[in-house]
Amino acid sequence: MKTVKIFLVDDHFIVRMGLAASLNEEADLEVVGEASCIAEAIDSLPESAPDVAVVDLRLADGNGFELVARMAENYPGVRCLILSVNTGENDILQSFKAGACGYLSKSVERAELLEAIRSIAEGDTYFPAHLRSILDKGIARPELTAREFGVLQLIVEGLLNKEIADQLNLAEITVKQHVSAILRKLGVQDRTQAAIAAVERGLIHLKK
Repeated sequence: MKTVKIFLVDDHFIVRMGLAASLNEEADLEVVGEASCIAEAIDSLPESAPDVAVVDLRLADGNGFELVARMAENYPGVRCLILSVNTGENDILQSFKAGACGYLSKSVERAELLEAIRSIAEGDTYFPAHLRSILDKGIARPELTAREFGVLQLIVEGLLNKEIADQLNLAEITVKQHVSAILRKLGVQDRTQAAIAAVERGLIHLKK
């Protein structure tokens, strides 16, 4: 059984302690790190190498939107779940646009939190039905980063991951992470669908 490594970001120690104790009871889940603010999280993430980050929106040195966006840019392999007391439309939309893969209220039942973490770790998104309805009102997918646009351009041109890595001077694993982020943001399943969507939506223009 693959263990899902989890990183907790919340400015309340008691909340982090309770979450860690609860999650660590599961044989397939392990809390590998925690932080109380954005700065601590950014410093600790490389060493912890989590699969999923559970992030609060209200942090001492900023907000969860900023942290999620920075993680999407610098650590695209880490998938973020927002766990917040706020379930307002603006917070949900901002989280999604920043790159969050899921959103739950802190009043959620333990079973649903576990389901959300496992689903996100498997590459899915997790927004409960009452939150999903907000996202389904014609909401655009989150914008691609400059690096992701560069990778997408080369996908449209038919390059493989290794070729993209060589051209952009990146590690192949980094390219794979960017490709995963692109597929998630475009809402498609594979590279071919990503290329078609990029052209049809006017994100990338074919070279003559």
